[in-house]
Amino acid sequence: MGTTHLEPTAHVARRMFELLEPICLVTFLADECNEEMAALGHRGYWDGYFASRAAPLGRVPAHVVHAAFYNFADGEVARHIPRAWETIPPAASVAARERGSAASLRRILGDELVGSPGLARAADLTTKAATSAPTEGRMMYAGMRTLDVPGDPVARLWHSATMLREHRGDGHIAALLGARIGGTEAHVLSALDQGIHPAESFGRIHHLPEERLAAVMDGLRARGLIDSDGRFTDTGRATKQRIEALTDDLATPPYDALSPAELDELITELQPITAALKATDSR
Repeated sequence: MGTTHLEPTAHVARRMFELLEPICLVTFLADECNEEMAALGHRGYWDGYFASRAAPLGRVPAHVVHAAFYNFADGEVARHIPRAWETIPPAASVAARERGSAASLRRILGDELVGSPGLARAADLTTKAATSAPTEGRMMYAGMRTLDVPGDPVARLWHSATMLREHRGDGHIAALLGARIGGTEAHVLSALDQGIHPAESFGRIHHLPEERLAAVMDGLRARGLIDSDGRFTDTGRATKQRIEALTDDLATPPYDALSPAELDELITELQPITAALKATDSR
């Protein structure tokens, strides 16, 4: 008997996030996806990012994508949507994202892991979990559920891991909303949690106008979440921890589809895959 299923369910969700996130990150960090997007005609990284990630929602306007993604500053989405879809159909961007991501995984993992029974089994079990959760209140996850699951094991593993990532992301947004933490505020809390100070230097927000960042920091101070030096207060750290705990709790439903033995097996099969990806920072 394994030990995974003896832990609280939220711990299972956190462990699965740690194992699956490096698989998803090749989309954003490795070269192949960017090259596929450029070959389609997207003008830059963010054109391809918004065009491919938002495409499962359908041809919705920018303000809907902004709402679904949650943590981008006002106006950032509108610089790319719907223009990025005007000459490149959304389905083409989705396909390019899948091709590039799978190619990155094949390169990083190498022939032995790619062709192993363990990877194929991990893909099957990840897909079983990813296609089993309720979609209510899960906008991005529901959108991805409309896409066909690839037949190729490597592409299927990436696709299903990304479905689970979007499922978790939808729950994280719900947790942030419940704590009355906006998108830019979430980046500040994340930066501080990572030990980045000043938080305004964090890569996801450092480009924002100074007055916008100052207003966000002032608001967090007024709520007692950060101190005069821009660091966590005890209340702020506790708030961040509650958000993360709730995110883990809300991320558990997909794994209810797996038996304890299947969950243990999935973790075992994912470990060498994750280790290989982490060794290259998913690049």
